[in-house]
Amino acid sequence: MSTASEQRGLWKLMLKLPAMRGRLQMLSARNPTLLSLCDAFDEASSTLDRLRRNGSDDLKLIAEYETLCSDLEGEVIDICMRAKMI
Repeated sequence: MSTASEQRGLWKLMLKLPAMRGRLQMLSARNPTLLSLCDAFDEASSTLDRLRRNGSDDLKLIAEYETLCSDLEGEVIDICMRAKMI
């Protein structure tokens, strides 16, 4: 069973990657690594949104979170592309 953070991250990724929605949904049911990445994506994207919303002057920190979100998204795409669907 997935946590609330994993579920939120999955939903965010499904919105961000509409072409992979079905694959993400299927893989999330059986791939703990993907769920872990969904959790990390939720945390990172929420922090990035909060920094932007609060008008943070720390541009370096914002850039780090943008990179982190992009890297996590790339890892999720890699998992989806490598996975064999049954």
